[in-house]
Amino acid sequence: MLTHERAERFAEEWYAAWNAHDLDAILDHYADDVVMTSPLVSTLTGGGDDGLAGKDALRAYFAAGLARFPDLRFEPIALFVGVDSLVLHYEGAEGSLAAEVVFLDGNDRVVRYLAHYASAA
Repeated sequence: MLTHERAERFAEEWYAAWNAHDLDAILDHYADDVVMTSPLVSTLTGGGDDGLAGKDALRAYFAAGLARFPDLRFEPIALFVGVDSLVLHYEGAEGSLAAEVVFLDGNDRVVRYLAHYASAA
C-alpha cells in the first residue's frame, strides 16, 4: 500500500526534476514499460494519438514539452493518495491547472499515468 510519506517523497522529487528541466531526472520516475495518456500528446508529437507507451516515447514527448515551454514550472496545489496510486494536482504551463493520476510499481516508478488539464476560462 502506498503511504502518504512515500507519496510525498515521490511528489517532491517529481516536482523538483520537472522544475529543474532535468529530463534524465524526470524519466527516473518512470518504469521502462510506462503507459500514459494525455490530451497534449497529439499536440506535442504532431500525431493523432492521445497516448504513449515506453520510456523512449516518453523521453521524446517530455523533451518536446520542455522545448515548447522553456519557462515551465509546476506549482503543487494538492496531493491525493490512493492504494497504489496518487494524484498530483498542480499549476503548470502558462498557469493552467493540471491533475495527473499516477500508478506506481513496488519501486515507486510510474507504470501508468493519466494527465488531465482544466480548460481555459
